[in-house]
Amino acid sequence: MKSFGAIVLVIALLVIKDVKTDSACGYAACNTGKANMINIHLVPHSHDDVGWLKTVDQYFYGLKNNVQHAGVQYILDTVVSELIKDSSRRFIQVETSFFAKWWVEQPETTKQIVTKLVNEGRLEFTGGSWSMNDEAAVNYQSVIDQYSLGLKYLEDTFGACARPRVGWQIDPFGHSREQASLYAQMGYDGEFFSRMDHNDKDARLENLSLEMVWDASESLSDAKLFTGMLYTFYYDIPGFCFDVHCGDDPIIDTNSYDNNVKSRIDDFITYAKKVAAHFRTNHIMIPFGGDFQYEDAGHNFKNMDKLIKYLNERQAQGSNFNVFYSTPSCYLNSLHESLQTWPNKTQDFFPYGSDTNSFWTGYFTSRPTQKRFERDGNHMLQVAKQLSTFANLSSDKQKEDLEYLRRIMGVMQHHDAITGTEKQHVSDDYDRLLHDAIVGAQNNAIDGLRKLTNLPTGEFESCMQLNISVCAFTKDSADNVVVTLFNPLAHTSTEYVRIPVKDESYQVTDEKGRVVASEVLPVAWQVLALEYRSNDTQHELVFKASVDKIASYFIKKVDSGDSAVKALPRKSKAALTSNKNIASNQVNMVETYDDNDSGETVVENSLVKLVIDNKTGRLKTVEMNGVSESIEQKFAVYKTQDSGAYVFRQNGDIEQVEDDVEFSVYEGALVKEVHQQVNEWISQVIRIYEGINRVEFEWLIGPIPTDDDTARETGRLKTVEMNGVSESIEQKFAVYKTQDSGAYVFRQNGDIEQVEDDVDPSASERMDPISGNYYPVTSRIALQDGNKRLAILTDRAQGGSSINNGELELMLHRRLIRDDGYGVDETLSEEKFGTPLIARGKVFLILNVADAKATAAERVEEKQIHLPYWKFFSKSSSVSSSAVPLETPDFSDFPNSVHLLTLEPFSEDEILFRVENFMDHNEGKVVSFNIRSIFDTLGGVEIRETTLDGTLALSDMKRFKFHQDGAGISPSTPEYYTASHKPLAVDKSQDDDDFSVTLKPMQIRTFIIKTQ
Repeated sequence: MKSFGAIVLVIALLVIKDVKTDSACGYAACNTGKANMINIHLVPHSHDDVGWLKTVDQYFYGLKNNVQHAGVQYILDTVVSELIKDSSRRFIQVETSFFAKWWVEQPETTKQIVTKLVNEGRLEFTGGSWSMNDEAAVNYQSVIDQYSLGLKYLEDTFGACARPRVGWQIDPFGHSREQASLYAQMGYDGEFFSRMDHNDKDARLENLSLEMVWDASESLSDAKLFTGMLYTFYYDIPGFCFDVHCGDDPIIDTNSYDNNVKSRIDDFITYAKKVAAHFRTNHIMIPFGGDFQYEDAGHNFKNMDKLIKYLNERQAQGSNFNVFYSTPSCYLNSLHESLQTWPNKTQDFFPYGSDTNSFWTGYFTSRPTQKRFERDGNHMLQVAKQLSTFANLSSDKQKEDLEYLRRIMGVMQHHDAITGTEKQHVSDDYDRLLHDAIVGAQNNAIDGLRKLTNLPTGEFESCMQLNISVCAFTKDSADNVVVTLFNPLAHTSTEYVRIPVKDESYQVTDEKGRVVASEVLPVAWQVLALEYRSNDTQHELVFKASVDKIASYFIKKVDSGDSAVKALPRKSKAALTSNKNIASNQVNMVETYDDNDSGETVVENSLVKLVIDNKTGRLKTVEMNGVSESIEQKFAVYKTQDSGAYVFRQNGDIEQVEDDVEFSVYEGALVKEVHQQVNEWISQVIRIYEGINRVEFEWLIGPIPTDDDTARETGRLKTVEMNGVSESIEQKFAVYKTQDSGAYVFRQNGDIEQVEDDVDPSASERMDPISGNYYPVTSRIALQDGNKRLAILTDRAQGGSSINNGELELMLHRRLIRDDGYGVDETLSEEKFGTPLIARGKVFLILNVADAKATAAERVEEKQIHLPYWKFFSKSSSVSSSAVPLETPDFSDFPNSVHLLTLEPFSEDEILFRVENFMDHNEGKVVSFNIRSIFDTLGGVEIRETTLDGTLALSDMKRFKFHQDGAGISPSTPEYYTASHKPLAVDKSQDDDDFSVTLKPMQIRTFIIKTQ
C-alpha cells in the first residue's frame, strides 16, 4: 500500500509540474461562497495530541494501537495523496512538531508536492505552534517561545504561504485572554476553540454571541482579537463521521438498494439549519475530523466529495445551502468581509465546566513535580540561549543541542503535558525527554562560559537535585569549588545562594578576593529522611550574591575560627532527638517548649517580623513594609472519591490539619528559619533573608494517604486569613490572580465579577461553588482591601481560590483513587522511586499597603522567582589568569520595568532580541531607552522589528479589525490593524539616537539583529 502511494505521488508531481495555475495562498485562495445563501465552510482536520494516552513517538509511528489506534505519519501520508487528486480539497495541519517529524523522512518528490499544496492554499497550517498549548498552567514566555519555534520552522521550510492566520485552540480545557493577546501581537486575525463552560455556552447560543471580539488587554489598546466558539465540538457532526475509526453510514450514490443520498443530505441540511440559527452571518463553519482521524484519508474525502456534490445539487430545487471545502482562515475572512458587528468579551474562560458537577480545575495542580520541572526546562533554555548568543556558539552540535531543548519545551506546553492529564508512562517519557534536552543544552552553557569567564577549562556542572538539597559536585567536598552564577535577567539581581555541603567550615570569596558573609544551616530532617536521597551532604552553605550577568564565587574549607557562621537551633517545640540533623551536643543549647506554653516566638530581621504561637507552633503574625497583620497559616485537605486528573470534585467541606506543629528555629545573620513538622506527611520551612522583602515557605508533602474509598487533595495547604481589617473587607475583598500565562493580573472576585456584555455563569448557578471557583495561578494570587494587600507568589502553576472572605488557598498536591471519566482512563496516583509521590516546592508571601507600588514590587519579585541564577560548579584549578573573557552586552540602561524576555540565535547570521515593559498601565508608564551599545556588542549590522513571534516584519503586519456591538462604528469596507508605532529599522551607519526604543505598559517588542 505504501509503495502504491509513492507511485501516485510521483505521477501526480509530473502532472502538476506541467500545469500552470493562477492559484494563490492565503485569503486569495479562499472560496468566498455565494451571496444570499448559507455558506457552509467544511474544514477537514485531524487533532493529534503530542502525547496523551501514548507517548509522542508512539502516536507518530502508530505503536501500541491497543491503547489508542493512532499513527500520525500515516495521516500525513494519505492526506497528501488525497489532496493532489482534487484541487478543491483542503486540509489544515495544526501540530508543527508532528509535521516536522514527518517532513524529515520524506523524499524530495513528496516535498515538492507538499510545497505546491501549501503555496496553493490547499494544505494550510493553522495555529502553527510546536504543540497546541494549554492556557492555564503555562507561562507566557514559554508560549511565545514555542510559537516562535513553530512559525520559524514553517517560514524556513515553505516561506510566507505557510504562515498561519488564525489560532486553533480546540482542545485546551479553558481559555485565557492572555493567549488572545499573544495572538494579536503575533499578527493573527483571530482564533477558534471548542470548550466553554456549559452555562456560558447555553447563554451565548441563545443571544448569538458564540463569536465575539475579545478585548484581551487593559493596557494594550490594539490587543483585540476575533474569537469564535465551535457550535458543538471539534469532532465530526453526529452521524457524519466518515473516518475509518467511525461507524457512521457512508454516502451510497450508485444504483443500489442501499442508496441513501436523499436521507443523508436531508439529515445534513437539518443539522446545518440548527447551526445557522445561532450565528450572525450567512457563513457557518463545520469541522470534519477528530482525534487522529484521516489515517486512511480516502474514506473521508470520498464521502465529503459526495456530500458537497449532492447538497449543492439541491440548489436547483431551491435550497439556500452552499457547501465547500474551506479552512478556519477562509471562514474568518468571510466574516471580516461581512462588516458585521460582534459582542465584546473582556474576561477569560476559566474555569471550564463541562456539566453542573464537573469543573476542570484539578489539572491546575495535577502532577506538581512535572509542572516544576517544566519551569526548570524554561530556566535552562533562557540561560542556554543567552550564553549561546554572547559566545557566538555556531557548531552543528551546539545548534542541535539548543534546538532540541527548544523543541522539547514546545512539547511540554501541550495541553496534556504541562497540565498533568496524561497517562503515567507518558509523563515518564516527558520527564525523560526534558531531562535529556536540559543536559544537552547544558553543554552549550559550558561551552559559552568557557569563553565568557576566566575559567577556560571549567567543568561548569549543574546540580539537578537542588530541590532536595543534593549536589553531586559537592557531595564529597566543597573545598576549592567555584560557583559561577548566571543571571538571565537584564538587571543586576541580588539573591541568596544555597549550596549543599558537609558539616564543615567554609569561607566564600568573590572574584576580587573579598570575603563574602556566609553561614551553614542544617537541611530539614524530613528532607534527609527521603529514602531515595543520598545523605552525603546534610547542610547548606548560604551566601548573598549580587550578579550583573556572570559572576563567580569561591568556596574553600577553613579552620572553624575563619569559617562561615553555623546557625544553631535557638528554640524548639518537639523532641529534638527526632531531628537527625542536630548533633547531640547541640540539644542542651536549645530552649524547648511544652504543649502548655502560651507564649510567642519572634523571628525577625531588618525588614520582616514573624510571630510564632508556641502552643500551636503556627505562624500568627507577619509585619513588613510598615504593615502588620494577623495571619494564620494552615494546611488542609479535600476528601474525594470522584476527582480525576482533569476534574476537582470535593466531598464535603475542607478538613484542616489541626495537629499542633512541632518546630525548631534556626537564627543566623543572613537567614532565619522555622522548621515545622505538621503531621506525618506534611512539613515545611519558613525563611526570611536579610535584605529580602518577602517570606519564603518551602513545603514538603507526601505520600498523601488514601484508602479504598477516599482520596485526598491538599487543597488549602497554604491558607492565609486576613483579620482585623475594616468591616468593608467583606464587600471589597478581591482575588487577584495572575492570568494564566503569568503576564497579566486582573480583578476577579469570588463570585466571578460580571462585566457588561460579557456572558459568564455566576457562582450561585454552580452545583459546586468550591471547585467552580478555582482558578489557575501561575505566578501570584492576592487578597486586598482598601488598606492592605497580601500576595502569594508561586514557583509553579497551581490551582487557587478565595472561598471565604479574607482567605486564600492554593492546591499544592493531589493523590486520587479514581479516574474522572474524561479520557485518560487512569487514576492520578503518581509514584517515584517506588513510593507514592512526595513533592517539594516554594511559595512566597508579601504583605504591603494596597497601592500600585505594591503590585509593581510583586512583578519584580515574580521575575526573580521565575528566572533566578543558574548555578554552575567547577574546581578552582580551572581559573586562568591569562584568560581574556568575551564581552557581554551592558543592559544597565534598561529602565527598571524593562525585562529581557528573549535573546537567542535566530539563524546563521541573525539574533532575536525581545524586550517587554512588564508593568501595567496602573503600575508603570511609557519608558524609553537606547539599544545601540547592545547592538554593537552583539556585532550588529542592521536591525528590523517584527511581530511578537519574530518571523513577520512589523511593517508588513496587516490584521483584521472587527467592531463590537454598540461602538457606534459601521464600516463600509473591511478594516485592518497595522503597527501602532513606526517599526524600528536601522543599520550600524546611523546615529545612536536612531536606536531608541519606547515601550508602553505591558508592551513587548521583538527585533531581529543581523550580524556580521
